Amino acid sequence: MKIEELNKKYDKMQKKYGDKNLSSIYNGGCEENPDICFVFMNPTGRNVASELSWKGRRSPWIGTKNIWKLFYQIGILDEVIYKEIQNKKAKDWDEEFADKVYEEVTNKKYFITNLGKCTQVDARPLPDSVLKEYLDLLYKEIEIIKPKKIITFGNQVSSIFLKEKISVSEWRKQKTKIKIKKEEYEVYPVYYPVGNGMRNIDFVIEDLKDILGE
Repeated sequence: MKIEELNKKYDKMQKKYGDKNLSSIYNGGCEENPDICFVFMNPTGRNVASELSWKGRRSPWIGTKNIWKLFYQIGILDEVIYKEIQNKKAKDWDEEFADKVYEEVTNKKYFITNLGKCTQVDARPLPDSVLKEYLDLLYKEIEIIKPKKIITFGNQVSSIFLKEKISVSEWRKQKTKIKIKKEEYEVYPVYYPVGNGMRNIDFVIEDLKDILGE
């Protein structure tokens, strides 16, 4: 199975769990044994690729700045592209620039996804019950790409993904493992790096540098 084959399922779930005036956001980056798979929570309307008029790729964090700043700070985003991102307003992103950014993500051997693919207007928290509806599909993504390491951001995402209660403050720089089908993967729960999680951004940078440097 190719990862794109999951998109129709995500679009169907958007109609059930997301905003009816927005499109679902899928994933993006290196799809063949990436060094890192970053798992965030769910997209919001700040991602310009969620607009119904958008014709290009629908990958996470298009039209935003903070996550790309984080990736630059931990050494996995080219400085030239980082500066281009910081100098652009959301409306200045187009399909061509989004492809350029994700070509860099692919070249740097990482993959970006969300547990939930249902786009909301804002950053309202989703209940566990909704995110759990996406879990088997996320496992399928991981089964397809086979990442070397998985980073799960935040208590909610980490707990649902690992199927156990996780407090990321107790897991700093520690790994656990998850078995999906016959493969075993290293998982690192980390503080969520946006929104209220910005207060922990220094810990996030420190921990990710340590994990990536192993």
